[in-house]
Amino acid sequence: MLWVIIFFSIWFAKKNYPQFKIEREEDFIFGLFIPLLILVYIVNLIWKNKALKRWSDVQLLSYSTPSISSFKTTFKAILFFSALSLFFVAYLNPQFGTKEKTSEVKGIDIIVALDVSTSMLARDLSEEKSRLDLAKRGIEDLTKQLRGDRFGVVVFAGKAFTQIPITSDYSAVKLFLPAISTDMMSSQGTAIGNAIDIALNSFDFNTSTNKAIIIISDGENHEEGAKDMAEKAIEKGVVINTIGMGTNKSVPIPIYEKNKFLGNKKDKDGNTVLTKLNEEMLKELASIGSGTYVKATAGNTGLEIILDNLKNLEKRAYDKKQYLEYEDQFQWFLALGILCLLTSFFIDEKSFQKE
Repeated sequence: MLWVIIFFSIWFAKKNYPQFKIEREEDFIFGLFIPLLILVYIVNLIWKNKALKRWSDVQLLSYSTPSISSFKTTFKAILFFSALSLFFVAYLNPQFGTKEKTSEVKGIDIIVALDVSTSMLARDLSEEKSRLDLAKRGIEDLTKQLRGDRFGVVVFAGKAFTQIPITSDYSAVKLFLPAISTDMMSSQGTAIGNAIDIALNSFDFNTSTNKAIIIISDGENHEEGAKDMAEKAIEKGVVINTIGMGTNKSVPIPIYEKNKFLGNKKDKDGNTVLTKLNEEMLKELASIGSGTYVKATAGNTGLEIILDNLKNLEKRAYDKKQYLEYEDQFQWFLALGILCLLTSFFIDEKSFQKE
């Protein structure tokens, strides 16, 4: 009964009082074991009484077994299971918000410009993963390390557009990442200059936050204007970092459909199209943009190295966040549970009889 009262009390408090919360709310379901234990206890008690009556005469039973008070036994069980329920609530740790506070949200703004041209399908870094797959995995790993920073993604091939607007909601990044593919672009090429331009337009220059662009590309078949846009970025105080996806050896571009290999990409003359990393161009962009160039490997895209370098940039406030300061309330339930448990230990189940 107490467990049911506690359950509905917590549900009512959460629904009607925003300042109330449960620290370990995800573990609340484990409380269902308590009524299950109560049910097992009751079933066992009924079975035991029926078994005694079945195999013993009612009059002989009173002489062969000690006299037990049903009231005391029931009361002792209630105290024990009440203590168990109270201990579980103490573990969940109910909390009550007592003070409203305001804190500044600090970070830097980062936009990843991701190459989605067909050359990113090459599997020279890994036999199982394409350059693009490895880049996407690296981006997802990067979001797990960000703390307060705002993050966005621009995709580009022959043209560029914003795939994920700059945000501090990293779950949104993980949600949209799987949708990024080479099929997004009808025009092929490597419009890095256009990607930098789109990234710059995505930043809010009315805020004082430090800003950085990370270009992930094989750098091949790049269009003119990338260096000019890199110079424009550094004039605006935006650091440009680059990551080279691929190797210096020319490799074919495999075509897969539902994980089935269909062959290598060919040009209009039927010749196999080959691709390799244009490392020099990416190095030059990083140099112009006062950033870092990293060559990716199968096990490390290099985003962690760049993030370590970006940590040298000062994190500045871009927003204010209001929150409640919560105080723990577990101690009340713990104390009451101990009281119930100790009381149950001192209850003698034998009934009083006159000699």
